[in-house]
Amino acid sequence: MNNEQIAIFAGGCFWCTEPVFSQLRGVSSVVSGYIGGHTINPTYKSICNGDTGHAEAVKITFDASQISFETLLEVFFVSHDPTTLNRQGNDIGTQYRSAVFCQNQAQVAAVKKIIADFNEANVFGAQIVTQINHAEVFYPAEDYHQDYFDKNPANPYCLAVAAPKSAKIRAKFAQLIKN
Repeated sequence: MNNEQIAIFAGGCFWCTEPVFSQLRGVSSVVSGYIGGHTINPTYKSICNGDTGHAEAVKITFDASQISFETLLEVFFVSHDPTTLNRQGNDIGTQYRSAVFCQNQAQVAAVKKIIADFNEANVFGAQIVTQINHAEVFYPAEDYHQDYFDKNPANPYCLAVAAPKSAKIRAKFAQLIKN
């Protein structure tokens, strides 16, 4: 039985988002890329100023019998600030927006539910501004962006942002981390 599913999350820089999910049991691949814009075949250079409308995102392939979409959503929301519009830390612009690009109505319902639950519990101290979108064409980023954190662990940006984010998830969700 094939339980392979797709989740697409935009939560700021994909260099920092990719390692969060690639460490989780049940996740078979995480691809950095661009989604949600109006330009065909965008490049990193073209999306950097925010004019193409694309968000930096990750396309996660996962085995739903090992990890649920709802669990991935929880990790997603905890791993970034879903209360800031078009910004994650020092990364500012629509390309860094918080968004979920849903594959089907079940994913839409799951996102709406977790947002309502987190807002009601005031988990983040402010209302969640994460966009809920239907999945569109996902364009994989250039090769040098794939597995960037693993290939460049000493990069100052990775040390300052990606490493702590990944460590936070390992600590909070230890039961989900691959051996």
